[in-house]
Amino acid sequence: MFDLKGGWNLSFAGCGFLGIYHIGVASCLLEKAPYLVKGATKLYGASAGALTASVLASQASITTCCEDVIAVAKEARKRNLGPLHPSFNLVKVLRSGLSRDLPSDAHILASGRLCISLTRVSDGQNVLVSQFGSKEELIQALICSCFIPIYCGLIPPSFQGVRYVDGGISDNLPQSEVKNTITISPFSGESDICPKDNSSSFHELRFTNTSIQMNLGNMYRLSRALFPPEPKVMAEMCQSGYKDALRFLEDNNLLMLERPAAGPALPDPPADCCCRHAETTREWVLRRLRLVGKQHWWLDEQLVLPTHIKKVFCEACQGKAGLYATVSETLPMRVASYMLLPYTLPVQSAYSVAQRLVEWIPEVPTDVRWLFGVAGDVYRHAWRGAPAASDGDPCLRKCLSSPPTVEHNNFVEKDNLPAFSALDLHSDYWDVLSSSPSSSSQHQLSPSPSPRQVCFFVGTEDEPHE
Repeated sequence: MFDLKGGWNLSFAGCGFLGIYHIGVASCLLEKAPYLVKGATKLYGASAGALTASVLASQASITTCCEDVIAVAKEARKRNLGPLHPSFNLVKVLRSGLSRDLPSDAHILASGRLCISLTRVSDGQNVLVSQFGSKEELIQALICSCFIPIYCGLIPPSFQGVRYVDGGISDNLPQSEVKNTITISPFSGESDICPKDNSSSFHELRFTNTSIQMNLGNMYRLSRALFPPEPKVMAEMCQSGYKDALRFLEDNNLLMLERPAAGPALPDPPADCCCRHAETTREWVLRRLRLVGKQHWWLDEQLVLPTHIKKVFCEACQGKAGLYATVSETLPMRVASYMLLPYTLPVQSAYSVAQRLVEWIPEVPTDVRWLFGVAGDVYRHAWRGAPAASDGDPCLRKCLSSPPTVEHNNFVEKDNLPAFSALDLHSDYWDVLSSSPSSSSQHQLSPSPSPRQVCFFVGTEDEPHE
């Protein structure tokens, strides 16, 4: 039983295009137990999970968020290389969608409650940010949390003057170890709300605090995280999130806490369901055939997705395509497009690079200064690491001699000289003379062959002085 007396948090895992699973979970929580969202102390999120957490924290429309996820997936699937095509700019699409969907006071509603997981570029440490001065700062933090190096670009974005990348690299499920944190992940594992695969595998992968069971279902989900599936598959993922959240609420008896006054009326729906006529196999087959003819199976009353989410997927899949889109989707045209890819890709890449350069002009000074700073740090690090001593050199603990100051023909006696630390002799070159056992009482030093190379005697502090 999940105890809510001491407060609770919600944590959404990063998952790329599997964020549609979080949409199903969020729609179930808002419909069946809205108090879990409104009364949560903190809403944590990384990458795509941060987008869903920001929608809940800012009280934006979950339906609009679902429409945007499907639109981004369809835009990526238009190209032969998918989201890896040079003309697909994920950062630009995310920025425009967040600017359009988030309310104007989103930063006020999210500050202090929404915690976004970021990975700092300078040292790779995880950072949780929860204070936003404006809506643009909130959007910038979300973009930093979703920025996958090379996949989204080469130069990482900045938030409040510091460069960050995808928060899932350092902590994909923030604060999952904190008590009373409801963890949500689209990968089957040990999270509170996650798919339950029928697998006999006991092997588990821990990826930056995210539990991922080693099975075929998770391997398929991982492949779809960066390469979006078609809308029908996304509808199944969204429905899976809704069902998993509903199962969590039922198992922990969290469905009855919203309106305790309506307790006497709750037993009616189960009684109605029990008295409902059981559907035979023939009736089920006929109903499915009618749905196939309508080409939107998710309008089936047996499915549990909310009505407004069903309509979003219905419109996404039954949308009438134009003549050009219909012809380009045929098999001969697709084969021809792949065969012409070596000739068309350079032209499209050149156009995309030129377009991005134009958009990059306002940020050129800041990015160039950052690149020069990174290059300087790398150069200084390489310069300091160049004079590395070999493992066979003796370790100098105490130096009992100093460089000669008068003439090189004079002998140096160790009893008349102060001790010097070996750390102070990094600018000089010293040769260690091996002494025989018979000459342990008196050591004689030979003249130095050069002004910067001097012979010295090495001993320890505990060695007796004569």
